[in-house]
This record gives sequence, C-alpha cells and structure tokens, in this order.
Amino acid sequence: MDLEQLIADIVGGNLVVLLLALFIILCIYMSIRIVPQSEQHVVERFGRLKSVLGPGINFIVPFLDRIAHRVSILERQLPNAEQDAITKDNVLVKIDTSVFYRILQPERTVYRIRDVDGAIATTVAGIVRAEIGKMDLDEVQSNRNQLIAEIKTMVESAVDDWGIEVTRAELLDVNLDQATRDAMLQQLNAERERRAAVTRAEGQKRAVELQADGELYAAKQEAEARRIEADAEAYATGVVAEAIAKGGLEAVQYNIALEQVKAIGKVAQGAGTQTIIVPADAVDAFGKAFQMLKGR
Repeated sequence: MDLEQLIADIVGGNLVVLLLALFIILCIYMSIRIVPQSEQHVVERFGRLKSVLGPGINFIVPFLDRIAHRVSILERQLPNAEQDAITKDNVLVKIDTSVFYRILQPERTVYRIRDVDGAIATTVAGIVRAEIGKMDLDEVQSNRNQLIAEIKTMVESAVDDWGIEVTRAELLDVNLDQATRDAMLQQLNAERERRAAVTRAEGQKRAVELQADGELYAAKQEAEARRIEADAEAYATGVVAEAIAKGGLEAVQYNIALEQVKAIGKVAQGAGTQTIIVPADAVDAFGKAFQMLKGR
C-alpha cells in the first residue's frame, strides 16, 4: 500500500508539474503578439483601451489583455462616388470624386467613428456641394486643380478627430445634363462664328492697309521720279545757260539750226516722201549755219 501510494503521489506530482508547465507555456504563448508591418492592434483590458501595438514583437498580460481591433494602416481608396451639385450660376452638374486615406491613430478611429468609409464619403459629398456652389460653371471647368486642393484641405480638417490622414482627393469628372450641353454647344458655335467674323474683318482691314501702303509707296516713287526729272531739266537749263554765257547767241542759233537740219533729214528719209516743204525761216537758218561753219 505504501508503494502504491508513493507511485500515486509521484504520478500526481508529475501531473501537476506537467500541467503547471503547460500553463506557463500557454501564458507565454498568449503574452506574445507579433504584429505585421501593415497593421496596428488595439489592446483592451477589461473593456477599456490599454495600448496600441505596433509592427513587430509585443507583449501583453494574458487573460487580462485582449486584441480588440486589428486595424490596417495601408492607404485605402473610397469607392468612386457620383453626386449632384448646383453651381453659382444655377447649373446642375454631376461630380465624380475619389478619396484616398490611411489611418494614423487606430485608437481614435475605432472609438470615435463606426463606419469610416461612409463617414468620409458623406463629408466629401457635403464639402464638394458647398465648394461647387461658390463657383460658376466656367470656374469649375478651368480651376479644377484649385478645387481639388480646397476639397482635400477641408476634408483633412473634418476627419482630423478620427485619426485619419487624407492623402489624395480626385475630381474625376464633371458631367452636365443634356440641355446644358446643348446650350453650351450653341454658345461655343456662336463664339467660334464671332471669332471667325473678327478674323475676316481683321484680314480685310489688313488688306486695305496694305493696298493703301502700296498706293502711298507708288505715289512717293512717282513724286521722286518727277523730282529727279525736274532736277534733270533744271540741270539741262543750267548747262544751256552756261553755254549761252560762254559761246554767245550765235552758238545757240547754230545748235537750233543744226537740230532743224536733222529733223528735216529724218522727214526726208520717210517712206513715200517726194516733196519737202521747207519754211522760209528754215532757209535762213541753213544759211546762218553754213556761215557759221565757214567761220569756223
């Protein structure tokens, strides 16, 4: 009986040791938490926030602490959303938006907001409508980058209490109803026609200016030719006057008579010419010319 009791005590003691070892191993296993690089774990103790575990090996108190939330810290994209908005000039537009964000403080996100995506989408929709209402349609089309920057800034301010960072906001498209598109198309055609008319008018104006410039240039050239001709006549007159001053009246009469002789000679050479009538003063001119030749 003593041997059996001893064996039973030994077996019972070993079992206790074994169970104790297993319990210690289990506690060590439950106290070690390995968090992936892309996640953060929120730890609660008796239902209250205890800590936030970052990537790597972490330790908690087993049976007291538990991992309540496993939160991904990767960048997320909200589904593309289409929403109606009215511009400052009362044009109904449909805006396609997309928002990218990531969670920086999981403890604030899990305890302050239930549906993160829905809350951000609602916030973006309200901000987009408010900003579109401050701008005319032309400003929405031309200042898209500025509008995106303003939307991103206002969304960041709105979601700051949720521990979220908005990394990017995109305004994908601005769609108009068919009636507005038709009106804009008519306006665009009218603007094109106006520009074409202005271009044609400018071309005609330029043509008239070029023609006037050409006529002015021709008039200047003609005036310059007349001036040169007048200068030439004045020069010839001066030469004649100088010759008269140097050679006397007889030299002039000689030249005149000589020219008359040349003229009569040309007439005599004409076809069908048989009779030449010489004026009386031309005979005297011939005689004076011969006398002057003899005198020379």
